[in-house]
Amino acid sequence: MPQAFRNTFLTLRDLIVSAGPLAFLAIGLLVLAYWWLNPNPPKTVTLATGPAQSAYEEFGKRYQKALAADGIDVVLLPSEGSSHNLQLLRDGQADVAFVQGGTAELLADDRDNLVSLGSLFVEPLWLFYRTDAAERMHNAPRLDGLRQLRGWRVNVGSEGSGVPTLMERLLQANKVEPGTVKLSRLEQTPATVEFLAGKLDALVFASAPESLMVQMLLQTPGVQLLDFAQHEAYARRFPFLTPVTLPRGVVDLATNVPTRDVRLVATTTSLLARDGTHPALLTLFAQNAQKLHSGAGWFNRAREFPNTRGSELPIAKEGDRAMNEPVPMLQRYLPFWLANLIERMWLVLGILLAIMLPLSRIVPPLYQFRVRSRVFRWYGRLREIESDLEAGKSDPATLLRTLDSLEAQAEKVSVPLSYADELYALRNHIHLVRKKLLRASEGGNGAAHPSTAGGEMADTGSASATAR
Repeated sequence: MPQAFRNTFLTLRDLIVSAGPLAFLAIGLLVLAYWWLNPNPPKTVTLATGPAQSAYEEFGKRYQKALAADGIDVVLLPSEGSSHNLQLLRDGQADVAFVQGGTAELLADDRDNLVSLGSLFVEPLWLFYRTDAAERMHNAPRLDGLRQLRGWRVNVGSEGSGVPTLMERLLQANKVEPGTVKLSRLEQTPATVEFLAGKLDALVFASAPESLMVQMLLQTPGVQLLDFAQHEAYARRFPFLTPVTLPRGVVDLATNVPTRDVRLVATTTSLLARDGTHPALLTLFAQNAQKLHSGAGWFNRAREFPNTRGSELPIAKEGDRAMNEPVPMLQRYLPFWLANLIERMWLVLGILLAIMLPLSRIVPPLYQFRVRSRVFRWYGRLREIESDLEAGKSDPATLLRTLDSLEAQAEKVSVPLSYADELYALRNHIHLVRKKLLRASEGGNGAAHPSTAGGEMADTGSASATAR
């Protein structure tokens, strides 16, 4: 190979070998830190949603699409509703879930095992009733309160929805005795079919206005929405309820649906997660919540939701940061996976840099020692030849043959150009010893010329010392 290439190759080889242990140490520490911190999230996460055609199902599909852009597969787990979702979280079957406030009793362990990513939206309690049922029971097309439901056939939703628990508390507050209302607990879709067929007088469920069922029932002829005239009083009696108003015409301005303002009570739905869910996943859900729920709605102004106010569970730091702080700078310019990796590893990288910088100072001396040792190891053999000559242990001719062998091996030594002076100094010292052996051979033995030999020895020793 060309000499220039050979010299470059030798320099790189020696540098790599010298710095190799330090590089392996750095890589090992990085691998250990990566394993310990586990910065990248799993590629699959399970989100518990709700019944078919519910608002939870619709929002679940939106989260699924949003997180797919970051390479995360969101598996949607249908459920009976809020209470069922909470149980799925407790059992570890879901990582994240939509849960309504006040529709289920929190257990003591929930505060240790579950976290909230914030409140997403309000879900009014929709109580739809048939106009003909109101006229039949009360000789009026409208109801003015829950107390008028005595004797009615009312579906309050499946057990897992949490609405039966909520309705039980509201009926009790209105002094409606158990058994005076014929309650059924069908799921939302079959209950709606029964309701439209006249087999049920009223239908109750809690859902966001985005629910297709809500949109359909609000515009169905012969169906009325109960006006909670005492909605402020309900909110004072039950802290988990919020008074809201469905404005006149908000459903359809052209046909003026609804024809008047309707007062309602609403629960607040939060996004809950198991405490062991990967922090990066929590960050993604919280950040996408900002995009999906920050717009103006029927019951809130723009940017009113999501928020971290009034949570029944501890707020995850990822949710708090996503909703109350600006987007991190790295995430503005880098893909999420890379920004997340740097954000979670930067402290380790700083510590690693602080450790490796002092250790890196040993690389230049180690490199220098490795290169010079190729040359200096021959000085031991050269000194032996001189010592054998002075002690008379071998005749000059034998020592000359030994020196020839040493010189042949030394000529094969290769060093970087910056250390060529060391190699040429060795060859010069071999030449000095050769001259000494030749004089000793001509004189009969090495002791015949003590003064000359001593002078040569001094020169050789001095040169060797200088080379060292």
